[in-house]
Amino acid sequence: MNLHEIYPFPEERKGRKRVGRGSGSGLGCTAGKGNKGQNARAGGGVRPGFEGGQMPLQRRLPKRGFKNYLFKVTYSVINLARLQEAFEGKTEISLEDIYARGLAAYGTPVKVLGEGEVSAALKVEAHKFSRSAVEKLQAAGGEAKELESAEVEG
Repeated sequence: MNLHEIYPFPEERKGRKRVGRGSGSGLGCTAGKGNKGQNARAGGGVRPGFEGGQMPLQRRLPKRGFKNYLFKVTYSVINLARLQEAFEGKTEISLEDIYARGLAAYGTPVKVLGEGEVSAALKVEAHKFSRSAVEKLQAAGGEAKELESAEVEG
């Protein structure tokens, strides 16, 4: 049994009412819009959220908190294990290499996290590093080069 085989069958379902589509639609002289009024006119109706002049819900409810979405910086996070498997045999990993390999969306700031073990001495370039990532890179003889800002030239 499949979803499309369950009762009621498509031909037994009632179709939606296509209002205002002429006399051939079978909806009579007012085209299914009733007699007169704002909703019977072409382009008629009220905007979403309008409650007939009553104070709308979105204005009745209190506004709370602080929204910083305009200035929020969202980092693309990459673990050391993923870096090592993507760049096997390579000792220097630049930001451009990370973008080219598709590990982070181009132009987004990159943060490297410390999950996984580092076997080779890697020199990694990114915008931010977690403390554990820096410790693991330095313990393996590598280096974590942190870029000045999260602003990326696109």
